[in-house]
Amino acid sequence: MSSKEGSGGFRKRKHDNFPHGQRKDEKNNVNSSSSLMVSFKSFQLELDTRHDKYERLVKLSRDITIESKRTIFLLHRITSDPNGEEILNESEAKLEAVRQKIKQVAQELIGEDMYQFHRAISPGLQEYVEAVSFQYFIKTRSLISVKEINKQLIFTMEDEEEETNMPSSNPHDKQLYTWSLKVTPVDYLLGVADLTGELMRMCINSVGNGDIDTPFELSQFLRQIYDGFSYIGNTGPYEVSKKLYTLKQSLAKVENACYTLKVRGSEIPKHMLADVFSTKAEMIDREEGLS
Repeated sequence: MSSKEGSGGFRKRKHDNFPHGQRKDEKNNVNSSSSLMVSFKSFQLELDTRHDKYERLVKLSRDITIESKRTIFLLHRITSDPNGEEILNESEAKLEAVRQKIKQVAQELIGEDMYQFHRAISPGLQEYVEAVSFQYFIKTRSLISVKEINKQLIFTMEDEEEETNMPSSNPHDKQLYTWSLKVTPVDYLLGVADLTGELMRMCINSVGNGDIDTPFELSQFLRQIYDGFSYIGNTGPYEVSKKLYTLKQSLAKVENACYTLKVRGSEIPKHMLADVFSTKAEMIDREEGLS
């Protein structure tokens, strides 16, 4: 029984008629100096440069986050250390070191669209906002504005002109270079949302050290922040609306501490107040998790 071509067998493909080495020879014969290859090489160089810059920014953001956290840990000592002015001075030195890291970020972004690299630097900026706003609250009992934060992130550098054999009217002329890095509104809001958790810890530590006035100040301040975030609600960025839940928990813990102080403060010894508040905070967490 005879079979027709293509039925019950493999059909011969067209490219099988060409020698097997011809395609390889065609690849080797590609003109590397053609306009197409030159364009692709320029694209490759541009992408490699951008990826390298992105990785450098990620490392700088990680350093900013670590140093900002260390500043926050230092500032928490102010509730138990009588020499608060010394702690504030030390924290200012640490924040200045953080700003020098941010200066390197700003230098990397000169001539670039910051929003193309925003995901790389956002975690560090949020942590810096949290640290600088925490220090500002300890000093002034108020919230620092994003305008004030950005004012601290303007950097200048003087560059002396090179001396030449040509006479100059003023050989000591200097050219002033100025550049800056602006914290975005979203990074500012996320940093302030994280600040509320530090203020809650500050409340518990203050009560444990016998400070009865600070929890009531913190309660009023956190209520104002919560009211401000409530106006944003679910209409803002997803990260902001998600942190609103954590902010609400911090506010509930501080208000519960103030309630206990007002109603049962005279019944509980001062050295036991911090333990009572910590236990109640854990109970609130469990109730929130079950609901």
